[in-house]
Amino acid sequence: MEKVKFIDLFCGIGGFRVAMDEACTENDLVPQCVFSSDIDKHCQDSYERNFGHRPVGDITEVVPGTIPDHDILFAGFPCQPFSIIGQMKGFDDTRGTLFFHIANILNEKKPKAFVLENVKQLVGHNGGQTLKVILKTLKDLGYHVQYAVLNALDYGLPQKRERVIIVGHRDPILFTFPAPIRPFKPLSQVLERNVDQKYFASASIQEKRKERHQSAYKPSIWHENKAGNICSYPYSCALRAGASYNYLLVNGERRLTPREMFRLQGFPDTYQIGDNASQARKQAGNAVPVNLVKSVILKLLPYVAKTADMSGVVREYEVEI
Repeated sequence: MEKVKFIDLFCGIGGFRVAMDEACTENDLVPQCVFSSDIDKHCQDSYERNFGHRPVGDITEVVPGTIPDHDILFAGFPCQPFSIIGQMKGFDDTRGTLFFHIANILNEKKPKAFVLENVKQLVGHNGGQTLKVILKTLKDLGYHVQYAVLNALDYGLPQKRERVIIVGHRDPILFTFPAPIRPFKPLSQVLERNVDQKYFASASIQEKRKERHQSAYKPSIWHENKAGNICSYPYSCALRAGASYNYLLVNGERRLTPREMFRLQGFPDTYQIGDNASQARKQAGNAVPVNLVKSVILKLLPYVAKTADMSGVVREYEVEI
């Protein structure tokens, strides 16, 4: 079986890797991660526990030329303010940011394709100038580039979580973002049956919530925003690493368990979660939705795989940016 080599930058707990492994298995391909990196030691622990090797630390200290050759690059990179944003000077506009190190690796290693993920706010950051510079930098490196804001809710997960996905490929293939997959998995397949009492909110909090809101759905996940308004749906609002403790409550009564949070992100039950509950909550809140990026990867794999039928290769329409 053919191997497809990839690298996993800002890998966190391995959402991209789980998605790649599943997508390759479905296409009789062997995924081979040749390099991974994340600066968070707790994420490194989770990654090592599940995949058998520990990611390298600070990517800013890695020389691009030392990274093994690979077919595809994945990166859920943080969005930092750019130092000289809006001047359209390519690398010069991105120096001092973590995106600059992704661009350096792409420039040095020239993989066939990449998939980048970020929060949807990147689209409007600094009046759209940040994204404009990122796209121009990637195109200047010789890639055909497209982006879209995708919602995990549209790809089988019961979680409203919007992310901007940037896809690039060196050859002019006909790539389109995946169509929505419906319906999403019902909460009944996500929620655990027997939940420890420690996850339940106090009686007073439960009473106050139910005095202010009655849900039309059962089961449901109740969401309280910063203004104190409560709403509920047959799915979850976006998991957030830094949210208040009772930000999301199942049926207005209890917090999500770590396993439920990982399920909402598309991680299989075989994924091993550490014993630190607060770290599990943070890691789930920062993770990439597995089903969402898997759908994107499946559209790229026929091009990335060496033995793929390339008869559909055509000049791609360039989206105006």
